[in-house]
Amino acid sequence: MSPNVIYLVIITLLAAVVNGGLGYGFSSITVPLALLFLSNRVLNPALVLIEVALNAYVLFVNRDAIPAVWRRVAPIVIGLLPGVAVGTLIVSRVSPSWLKLWTYIILLPLILIQAAGYRRPIRAERSIGLPFGLGLGVLYSVTTISGPPLAVMLNNQGFGKREFRASLGVIRLAESTFTAVAYLSAGLITTTSISLIPQIVPSVLVGVPIGAFLIRRIRTETFRRLCMSFDAWVVAFGVSSVLRDLKIVEGPSAYLFLAAVILIDAWLLWRFFSPGIHAADRPAVVPVQHSADERVKNVS
Repeated sequence: MSPNVIYLVIITLLAAVVNGGLGYGFSSITVPLALLFLSNRVLNPALVLIEVALNAYVLFVNRDAIPAVWRRVAPIVIGLLPGVAVGTLIVSRVSPSWLKLWTYIILLPLILIQAAGYRRPIRAERSIGLPFGLGLGVLYSVTTISGPPLAVMLNNQGFGKREFRASLGVIRLAESTFTAVAYLSAGLITTTSISLIPQIVPSVLVGVPIGAFLIRRIRTETFRRLCMSFDAWVVAFGVSSVLRDLKIVEGPSAYLFLAAVILIDAWLLWRFFSPGIHAADRPAVVPVQHSADERVKNVS
């Protein structure tokens, strides 16, 4: 077994634990770490094919709520189609090193927003649906990540717990299915990518139950903040590494970016854990006895 296979198993196991606890985050953890030794063109198709099955299961479990949410999410689903087409073109044409850099740059602010606990209701749901879907389609087809922007979009929108999960299932099944078809048409689904699937699936099967077990013993918001902070450090390290590899910044100076992100994230953690500091702005913690559906709604 090659070192890269071992690294991928460990990374996806960690990501599955996070996903089992929070209800999302598998790609957010897997992509930044795995891109350190894999390219988007190899990694993305494997993750997309796995997520088609996962998202179909989520939607099936919450199928009773589909009629209540379909009209609200339809503009986003429609916007996904051109977005996925553009994103697939980017993946097939852009240099892997530059694609990694832009992937990291796009992900970092989204992760820091989540680490900061940002919440804001979006009122103009219909008018923003198409452009949001377009951007989401580009982001997902390039990075296989859509959790952070979807969390910002759907959170505080008045969904019940099953409606929230049904909305998430409809959008994510659509984006993963559209992307799988687009990748297949572009010739991006190769034997190399497919060979990663048996290395990833066992980690998902083991890690998700572990995460569900851990979340009962750790405050949900604390667990989420620590996971997002770790993710921010990983992405920042990726940015610094690619900046050095592309010779945009020479030598150790490239890691000043990593140092800056660590300082920002350390401040966010201090702000969160310090008693009495901005207490009114801190989101409510979900009691440990809540169901998995309730945890997903509150932390997404």
